[in-house]
Amino acid sequence: MRIPFQELKAEFKRVLLKLSFPPETADSCALVFAANSRDGVYSHGLNRFPVFVKLVQKGLIKANALPALLERNGAIERWVGNFAPGMSNASHCMARAVELAKINGIGCVAIKNTNHWMRGGTYGWQAADAGCIGICFTNATANMPAWGGKDPVLGNNPLVIAIPRKEGHVVLDMAMSQFSYGKMQEYELKNEALPFPGGYDEQGNLSTDPAVIRKTKLALPIGFWKGSGLSLVLDLLAVALSGGNSTGKISAQADETGVSQCFIAIRQPDMHDALIAEVLAYTKNSEAVKAGGQVSYPGERTLQTRLENEEKGIPVNEEIWMQVKNF
Repeated sequence: MRIPFQELKAEFKRVLLKLSFPPETADSCALVFAANSRDGVYSHGLNRFPVFVKLVQKGLIKANALPALLERNGAIERWVGNFAPGMSNASHCMARAVELAKINGIGCVAIKNTNHWMRGGTYGWQAADAGCIGICFTNATANMPAWGGKDPVLGNNPLVIAIPRKEGHVVLDMAMSQFSYGKMQEYELKNEALPFPGGYDEQGNLSTDPAVIRKTKLALPIGFWKGSGLSLVLDLLAVALSGGNSTGKISAQADETGVSQCFIAIRQPDMHDALIAEVLAYTKNSEAVKAGGQVSYPGERTLQTRLENEEKGIPVNEEIWMQVKNF
């Protein structure tokens, strides 16, 4: 089942207005949810929307709240999110980082007491569309073990790096686990096993069953100990820059809220486009493992999916779509 982009966005906005969101906030949040599904990140588009609604209904996401500036130190700013919608807070912070970068060459905005930003890549694309390199990361509730441990003590702590290009931005958006929990949900909804082990079962064995891994909260870190270490330092950076909650404090709550995030924009007048094109061409000319396949740079398939879904409509899970229609 495919739904046109504008219909999907309109339905999200209708629900948010019903939840007493200000019209401007409802529109911006609906746009993020619809754009995520349009770009093929269904786990943080339509599929995530019912969870978002429940958090609003619980009062954990404040529909009318706005972020506030706490302090400024040169090109670095620290904000408090006041538990406003994570997408609107994140969009605001990256916009501020871009403004600072256009003045200083670089801008860094950290925020505490905010909420889940949905697809982190959204804010990488935002920076790149503004002509800036974008780097952003967030901490999260614990759902991975530290290397050598057997308890979930690390967050998935996504990292986003975006590089602007006229021919199509390069946007790396990756979780610290082999498969993000949203991606595992997609496999679970389709009753499919993961193509590679994605975490541990209750006996400590590697598993390809997404339902089991989502239950144990023991996702496999990317690069084993390397992903474990990267997750930890991203949590440390988010806390050091924002003065907000760590993964440990976030995990002590029943629901994920009050997270800490950081947004960095870099403005470089000369991006050396020819050199970037040279690197990408060298990489893409590698022979593909599968016949008829090709090597893609981060963000390339996103653009292909975007164009296809804009033309044909956005694929939706019919059960979740009807759930949204009935809100």
